[in-house]
Amino acid sequence: MWMMSLVPNTRLQAAMDAASLTIEQIAAQVDVDPKTVERWVNANGRTPHRTTRQRVAALLRVEANHLWPTNVRHSIAPVDDVAELVHLYPSRSSVPFNLWTELIHGVREAMDVLVFSGQFLVEQHNMLPVVRAKAAEGVHFRFVVGNHTSPAVIQRAEEEGTTGGLEGRIQMMRRYLQDVAGLPGVEVRTHGTILYNSIYRFDDQALINGHTFGSLAGQNPMLHIRRVDGGSLWEHYMRSFERVWEIADPEPAGR
Repeated sequence: MWMMSLVPNTRLQAAMDAASLTIEQIAAQVDVDPKTVERWVNANGRTPHRTTRQRVAALLRVEANHLWPTNVRHSIAPVDDVAELVHLYPSRSSVPFNLWTELIHGVREAMDVLVFSGQFLVEQHNMLPVVRAKAAEGVHFRFVVGNHTSPAVIQRAEEEGTTGGLEGRIQMMRRYLQDVAGLPGVEVRTHGTILYNSIYRFDDQALINGHTFGSLAGQNPMLHIRRVDGGSLWEHYMRSFERVWEIADPEPAGR
């Protein structure tokens, strides 16, 4: 006898996360009971009627067949396939401002940052007051920024056509971070590794900014991922962060 699978519909959940919509908001938009939407999310065998599927898909800006594949055998995506990927943005510049705000202000346990500069976190998102307040609440912060004198930084600046500019932004970021370096739970280090990816980790979510030759960081695609049980994508990038962290040089406070 066939029984309905109780495996969550990770594709639907990921699309809802990317759209920043709750079960209640989806229900109101497509005129169904919230419990119905909850069943769509938590039991992959639950599939709405065709018209409702189309309305949900349009609301989430994805294809209906992606959310509810017509072939039941393929309706349960591997945990490290769709479940970990919340959204793919074509560039860092296209990541919504409010997403950065929600992630920075929503940190409850740990925030890790691996960059060359990351100056925009301070100048656009006013991060330092958040760091001070949350560090006082027991949140841990680790910042790994570039060493502006390292060959990797100098080469990167030449490749992207910002000779001197990148080095200056890094110096500015290091100066900004001096205001929080040394606070309980706040650690700052510098590195001279080749920066293949900038990593911004907020508890169980992360933004991964890959880098391509000759382009500025803001022009490169950004992955929004989340940690899930059994997923490999999260561990892949977090291991990379830890490797750089281990060889980075501690930044003295108040230099």
